[in-house]
Amino acid sequence: MSYQEALDLMHEYTKNEALRKHMYAVESAMRAYARKLGEDEEKWAIVGILHDFDYEMYPNPPEHPQKGSVILQEKGYPEDVRVAILGHASFTNVPRESTMAKVLYACDELCGFISACSIVRPNKIADLEVSSVKKKLKDKAFARNVSREDIQQGIQEIGIPLDEHIKFVIEAMKSDAARLGLA
Repeated sequence: MSYQEALDLMHEYTKNEALRKHMYAVESAMRAYARKLGEDEEKWAIVGILHDFDYEMYPNPPEHPQKGSVILQEKGYPEDVRVAILGHASFTNVPRESTMAKVLYACDELCGFISACSIVRPNKIADLEVSSVKKKLKDKAFARNVSREDIQQGIQEIGIPLDEHIKFVIEAMKSDAARLGLA
């Protein structure tokens, strides 16, 4: 299991550029958290890059992420990677027990929301502030497909204050802004 193999697999299954950029964003956040927590950066990046790889082919729950997990198992991905990916979707009822699974859940919806906040700004993510993200979170009409409940639940599960988590994810995404289309 290498990062390049995971990236190739994601590209094989995902043609939609916006969905690819979402997975890159989650990868960026996962890498940053792995570095911060002293975890395996490549493994966490793989979880980020693959968490939605099957979504385009299997967009309906519970097929996503269940079908993806079967594909990953057939390709020899370890159980902790598959369980973390299964746990990012609450409807699977797969408990998020590992730190990796909790961080994936905490970053997934927030990355999508930060991307949405960035796209509507003249300088994209370059000068995005935590206060701007929090203000947009209160606007239910903005990025209405992003689950505010999942964002709150994720923050509770990782035990990091909202402002700190948002700032950390913004900074992680800034470091990869060009690939995310947010430069």
